[in-house]
Amino acid sequence: MEKPPLPSDENGSVLTESQSDMALVSADDEGSAGADGQEDDRPAWDSKLQYVLAQVGFSVGLGNVWRFPYLCHQNGGGAFMLLYVMLLLIIGVPLFFMELAAGQSIRQGSIGVWKHISPRLAGIGYSSCMVCFFVALYYNVIIAWSLFYMGNSFQYPLPWEQCPVDMISNQTVKECAASSPTSYFWFRKALDISDSIDQSGEFNPIMTGCLLAAWAIVCLAMIKGIKSSAKVMYFSSVFPYAVLICFLIRGLMLDGAIDGIKYMFYPKVEIWGEVQVWRQAATQVFFALGLGYGSVIAYSSYNPIHNNCHRDAIMVSGINFMTSVLASLVVFVVLGFRAKNIALDCVATNVARMAEMAQTGSSQHWRPLFNMSDPKSVVLQDYRQWYSSYGSLLGSNITDCDLEREMSKQGSSRDPPKLTLPSHPSNGREPHGLRIF
Repeated sequence: MEKPPLPSDENGSVLTESQSDMALVSADDEGSAGADGQEDDRPAWDSKLQYVLAQVGFSVGLGNVWRFPYLCHQNGGGAFMLLYVMLLLIIGVPLFFMELAAGQSIRQGSIGVWKHISPRLAGIGYSSCMVCFFVALYYNVIIAWSLFYMGNSFQYPLPWEQCPVDMISNQTVKECAASSPTSYFWFRKALDISDSIDQSGEFNPIMTGCLLAAWAIVCLAMIKGIKSSAKVMYFSSVFPYAVLICFLIRGLMLDGAIDGIKYMFYPKVEIWGEVQVWRQAATQVFFALGLGYGSVIAYSSYNPIHNNCHRDAIMVSGINFMTSVLASLVVFVVLGFRAKNIALDCVATNVARMAEMAQTGSSQHWRPLFNMSDPKSVVLQDYRQWYSSYGSLLGSNITDCDLEREMSKQGSSRDPPKLTLPSHPSNGREPHGLRIF
């Protein structure tokens, strides 16, 4: 009895080795196509430039332009910068890279990333969203103040340049004369602050309109997700640098700008022995990079999985630090100019007193070589050189005019300054001060 013939290759019942390999390859292609299809479900940045501008625009903010120069001035100038760079490399960049890698690999927002890691950690994601909401509340208030000041800046003269005149008595407002035009405009016109926290005050329609405009700008920038926010980034991330550079160029032309820059970079290493300086530097690292808010994770989730996030972490952190240095330069050149003017006024006042003492016929062995008849022409260095030799002979009427001391006055206190304005003379109470962070 003959055996039935085996099936031939023509009907496809038996696969050769090469055909089997082709089947496996096609299966792999289908699997990868499915994975790519899942990736394509999430929106993506149109270009790498948009992503970089988004991360830079989020991380660079008031922490760089406002808080970093204050901390640098308060905590030893260059010494604080060195400490900040060290903590940035040890703590900031690794944590920043971790958030970039988590968002890019899992491709979800902050809540989804922490749920993916462990469902029990979902609360971290929700907490980061709440933090972002509270930060948005006071950031939009600051934007409203900026819009208010920008609108008033189109007036001439500027409303905070001089004290207003009372329409009834036709005299300068006493409250403004007792403080300053800038403080009066800030407290009475912008904030319309009440005399006590117990008093709610009147409704401020102009500032309320500015606040609504600030929220409207934010909503319009985010209404279509990254498609709309990415276009806004081209302006909002680049324009501040143009303004800072213009301010820096103008500031470098001021007398005393170089002195301010020297004070900024001169390191006072002995301040490293204070624990509070380390705490403030570490806090500034987190505050400047925006760690823990969840936004870094969300922005990186729109990247391809194989994007080089190592390079992104180093690049964005470097841009962030250089922005802080640029803003500090702008601040310190102005501080140097201000301190130089105060020191020169001090010199002119003391030289005028010396000229009066010389006319009374007092001892002449202390007479300086510079011209006392024109106090404003005396150079600061010449006066200080004379004072080091003869200043103690003239008593307390003649004082030293130290430029560095004037530079350090604003940073002598460990607490941020408080601005207060004298209250209305009718009740005799002072309004609660505004703390500047």
